Amino acid sequence: MVGRSEHSVGAKESRQLCGLARMEGKVYIGGEDYEKEFTPKDYLTTYYNFHSGPVAEQEILKFSLQNLYQTFSTGGVGGDVLIDIGSGPTIYQLLSACEVFREIIVTDYTPQNLQELQKWLKKEPGAYDWSSIVQYACELEGDRSRWQEKEAKLRKTVTRVLKCDVTKTPPMGSAQVPLADCVLTFLAMECACSDVDTYRAALRRLAGLLKPGGHLVTLVTLRFQHYMVGPKKFSGVYLEKEMVEKAIQDAGCQVLKCNCVSLSYSEAYCSHDGLCFVVARKGPSA
Repeated sequence: MVGRSEHSVGAKESRQLCGLARMEGKVYIGGEDYEKEFTPKDYLTTYYNFHSGPVAEQEILKFSLQNLYQTFSTGGVGGDVLIDIGSGPTIYQLLSACEVFREIIVTDYTPQNLQELQKWLKKEPGAYDWSSIVQYACELEGDRSRWQEKEAKLRKTVTRVLKCDVTKTPPMGSAQVPLADCVLTFLAMECACSDVDTYRAALRRLAGLLKPGGHLVTLVTLRFQHYMVGPKKFSGVYLEKEMVEKAIQDAGCQVLKCNCVSLSYSEAYCSHDGLCFVVARKGPSA
């Protein structure tokens, strides 16, 4: 009996180890996996820990905020409505935009990301602390001390929090949204799309949300393979700079700025090679 009991325990442990190995080797991709497996808190503490996080992640965040500041504060992009596609659980991408748009609509596929956004917007307990990043954005604008005013301005400017699926037409489903002066999408499309054709079709849908003459502003991870959220690995579409530009042009937009850099996330967190920040304008008849 003892021998059989030991054998049974050993078999059980072996099955558990095999199951763990399969889980660790699994790669998640697409909307349903994100809805089931994506953990906002793990994502935020890994990639948006401004003071004590890895240097690579801090430098990418600075690059993002600097380009957004140049685009919205000095680049002349502004208007009535901005739609942020694939906001995730983050607000940093809106810190400059909230100064030059009357209304911001944030969107994401996963309910848990929308809930995380609502926590911050409503100043609920447990909301992520963005204060150090807001202070940096204010420093770019010349006055670090107005960070609380900036947070209040953003909370007031975000008027709607909507479900979005960029693989569907229309992306916001039955929700009625006005045509936008700007569509913003940061580090989202390459994760939401599993292949280049899906990516190209999604960009055409985003261009369809724009007024003629409106702007598309996007940040893309180049040569992306996967990234980690806690212990879970998420994949997406591999894109080169030329593929991004061509997809934007074929969506009826003219590329005005394409700032590609060799910055990359820490290897332990993300497998990719470089970033591409693009500002484009929709044609008058697109």
